[in-house]
Amino acid sequence: MTDAHGKAGPGAGWVDAWLRHLATQRKLSPRTVEAYGRDLAELAALSGDADWTAVTHADIRRYTARLHAGGQQPRSIARKLSGWRSFFGWLAEHTALPANPVEGVRAPKRTKPLPKALSVDHAVQLVATPARTAATPTPAELCNSAMFELLYSSGLRVSELCGLDLHFHKAQDGLEASSGWLERDNAEVVVTGKGNKMRRVPVGQAALAAIAAWLQARPAPADGSGALFVSERGGRMSPRVVQMRLKRHAIATGAPVHVHPHMLRHSFASHVLQSSGDLRAVQEMLGHASITSTQVYTALDFQHLAEVYDRTHPRAKTGKGTS
Repeated sequence: MTDAHGKAGPGAGWVDAWLRHLATQRKLSPRTVEAYGRDLAELAALSGDADWTAVTHADIRRYTARLHAGGQQPRSIARKLSGWRSFFGWLAEHTALPANPVEGVRAPKRTKPLPKALSVDHAVQLVATPARTAATPTPAELCNSAMFELLYSSGLRVSELCGLDLHFHKAQDGLEASSGWLERDNAEVVVTGKGNKMRRVPVGQAALAAIAAWLQARPAPADGSGALFVSERGGRMSPRVVQMRLKRHAIATGAPVHVHPHMLRHSFASHVLQSSGDLRAVQEMLGHASITSTQVYTALDFQHLAEVYDRTHPRAKTGKGTS
């Protein structure tokens, strides 16, 4: 299937042959085969319809950079590279292709999206509402108030929240030792995070007050444990139930975005960093093993500052403050 010069250019039918192979031998769907065809057509355009056997590793790297510079997403580029790699691997079985030019070429790294955090006003409104909407809050409302206040007050992971006991207790009577517990006198919680790393985190007065109100209505845990947060049935609160309760509450209070427990953790980190600028302290309170994990909040903090600047500075926008 090569031409008179033994070349395998785009016009020699190699792409059509490969696509038939995908459809008949590998039994791929017509839509998938069509997508591979589009990716090879794009490669042919990038190469100026050069002979396939003349495409080099450096060429592929250059084409990849061009796609990225043109605004294509890393995920899309990675998919195209996978298709090109498969095509050249097949072509090597039918021609004297010296090497697969796509081997070792990787798509640009995907940029991690910034964590989503609530504004200070929205966060405070969200966590302050549950037990204050009725003259006589129900136990469930009191529990919600305590959980939501504590999530935002201390930046806990939802699993850490659910693992909290009212007091520390040793392993006994078939129960495991506490992995986390509340120390009301010290205004702290002790939690065991990722990697079994234990840390102490301060608890704010609003959260302590909400917890005190909840403890007045808290039923005894059905399993005899010291669980701080329990469901209506007396079982230890589960992360899934916390997620569902917070979601329902956020919708009821008109939150501007979908709210989940980790968003309160993000909000805690962002707001503390905005106020203090102390990245190391935030790292310790979040329980991050590496400062790199915490540094994402500096970008979030800068984003907030940029929004404040755009909104308030008289020369931030063209045409403003020029008179």
